[in-house]
Amino acid sequence: MTLPGTGPGQVWDAPVAAGPLDATVAVPGSKSLTNRFLVLAALADGPVTIRGGLASRDSALMIAALRSLGIGIDDADADAWRILPGTLRGGGHVDCGLAGTVMRFVPPLVLLADGPVTFDGDEGARVRPMGPLLSALRGLGAQVDDDGRGTLPFTVTPPQSIPTEVDVDSSASSQFVTGLLLVAPRLPGGLTIRHVGASLPSLPHIDMTCEALRDAGVRVDQPDERTWTVHPGPIAMGDVRVEPDLSNAGPFLAAALVAGGTVRIPGWPSQTTQPGALFPELLTRMGATCELDGDVLAVTGTGRIAGIDADLSAAGEITPTIAALCALADGPSQLTGIAHLRGHETDRLAAISAEVERAGGHCLAREDSLEFGGLPATGLAPAVMETYHDHRMATFAAILGLVAPGLRIRDVATTAKTMPDFPQLWTAMLRSGAPRA
Repeated sequence: MTLPGTGPGQVWDAPVAAGPLDATVAVPGSKSLTNRFLVLAALADGPVTIRGGLASRDSALMIAALRSLGIGIDDADADAWRILPGTLRGGGHVDCGLAGTVMRFVPPLVLLADGPVTFDGDEGARVRPMGPLLSALRGLGAQVDDDGRGTLPFTVTPPQSIPTEVDVDSSASSQFVTGLLLVAPRLPGGLTIRHVGASLPSLPHIDMTCEALRDAGVRVDQPDERTWTVHPGPIAMGDVRVEPDLSNAGPFLAAALVAGGTVRIPGWPSQTTQPGALFPELLTRMGATCELDGDVLAVTGTGRIAGIDADLSAAGEITPTIAALCALADGPSQLTGIAHLRGHETDRLAAISAEVERAGGHCLAREDSLEFGGLPATGLAPAVMETYHDHRMATFAAILGLVAPGLRIRDVATTAKTMPDFPQLWTAMLRSGAPRA
């Protein structure tokens, strides 16, 4: 059922928490793992079944991209997608939408295709950084026609021969390294990838890629923290299951701190490379009690939030959730190591600062950090919050709305990028809470 105000471009009245929560929320599968598994399955040495994959705009774009390259994918069964690898076909067009995983993971596949492939995406995708990856593809012998922009749109033509080493500056996105890692085992001589930039954000995402490769029987060596050597060989996957998306679980866990009470997430892995694994530590520092009972993570809060100083360079995608808590905290906070968020779906540092200020809070965006003054004594003011076509800005606003009557969210439907049922899950969580006495 579609809730009023949740259609594309509409304005949704963000629900206010009526009292402490007592909710169990089953979040869908990880977008990051889903799209990595899809690419590896397309390169595998036999049919692959992906169970629990995330059905969202990003995964739909990835499936369409792989189909355009000649890969057979049957996703009629929502819980068991069947992928039939084959020869990669050129001559097609890939719509990247606003999916960073599609625009960074699919172009390297053209190294193995039998002809050129063109790439384009949404208007917002055309400003996202791509130059370092395109330079790396040129270094591997491909022809890349982008009119010198270093962004979408562009065309990649496969090379006649492929070197076994490449340098890439992944300071703007760890996805540049991941895109090269995923294709590397199928290159004739494998590939050694060297990161040559000043910084490397979101290392857990690279670790996630390496673990997925190793689980598929691929040998990956890492002689130092900036170099990866992937040996050539088959990719054996068979039947794989996608973990719940821990970053998408974050806003629901944060709600327990804001409203008080307890929120539980089933299926929480005991070991994972997802950046969302940092939530229990960070939320505990902000005043929560976090307990893992089997595979159920329970987060309990009191409605009071402590400010925090945190380096989020390893887990930039959880920044909007932690930022929302910082805006509602009892005192000042600072989040650092997040310059790379300026190149995400939107400039997230500028967007977070603008929206906190729009609602009457205090947030200063610096080059690579955010500084918060905490919740004003008078609370937040009614406002229409902009989402900038960014799913995490929509969930950021929903967290603020828990204690801000009159706060509204423009285009909450953008959450369909990774969580199509977010408005329904959010309101169901709030209905589970006990009303205040």
